Amino acid sequence: MNQREKSGAALVALSAFGFGLMPIFAKVCYAAGSSTYTLLFLRFTAAAIFMMAMMKARRLPRLSKKEAWTFFFLGAIGDSAQAFCYFMALQYASAGAVSLLLYTYPAMVMVGSALIFKEKITADKVLSLVLATGGAFIIMGGNLNGEPLGLFLALLSALVYTTYILYSAKYLRPGVGAQSSAYMMVGNAVTYGIISLFVGFEPPQTRVGLFALVLITLLSTIVAFWSYMEGLGRLGPIKTSLVALLEPLLTVIFSVIILGEALTRDIVLGGCLVMASLFITVRASQKEARREPEA
Repeated sequence: MNQREKSGAALVALSAFGFGLMPIFAKVCYAAGSSTYTLLFLRFTAAAIFMMAMMKARRLPRLSKKEAWTFFFLGAIGDSAQAFCYFMALQYASAGAVSLLLYTYPAMVMVGSALIFKEKITADKVLSLVLATGGAFIIMGGNLNGEPLGLFLALLSALVYTTYILYSAKYLRPGVGAQSSAYMMVGNAVTYGIISLFVGFEPPQTRVGLFALVLITLLSTIVAFWSYMEGLGRLGPIKTSLVALLEPLLTVIFSVIILGEALTRDIVLGGCLVMASLFITVRASQKEARREPEA
């Protein structure tokens, strides 16, 4: 694994850390009286303002109008659509089933990358994918019970997320992760703002809830989105998706430590499979790096 890929893997892992904490912070916000759409609207609005201010203060290179609109709509349509499908699926199927079906997206990314970017699918990548998906299945409980509509929406959520990853990898220039993330946040804020106008506005009502909202904005949005976009450009879509599977493992760990939820045998076994998947991914990158000089 070369230095660029190592830094990419570290950035994606940092992103998984931020995203993994988000459900914990969200539960605190919900307990403080916040609704889902209001939480998402406030999260992306605050993050967009912060990111735009940071871009100006640091005098970061501006995106072209085409790039700005591309990432705006990627957030407003792609990311928002994925979240909509995911949260709607939770109304019709179990959380375990929805989460498991969402984590079929690495397989979709692998197929999409092979068709679009002509990336080579190696035995190590397939084995890593099998272990990662199996680990996610075990962690989430392997419960596939639910109404057909819920399962369909969960799979649609995975498909939309796959499209988002492949589209980002195709159009993202190196060094513009912060700028592209900022415009994506603006797009999300606009979408959830419009939705909030129709469903109502319900922010957190306590100081603890507001503090959790700040953490969601800073760590689980700004840092997570920026590090993900930067890591994606350095690591590639397939390996990025596999490293990002750290997210459910971290969510489980944080739920045990912070919320006091039970640590079961399935969680331990599933976590080991996910970590084995990541080890194989790194090993595959090292093999490819050793073959490069010979090419």
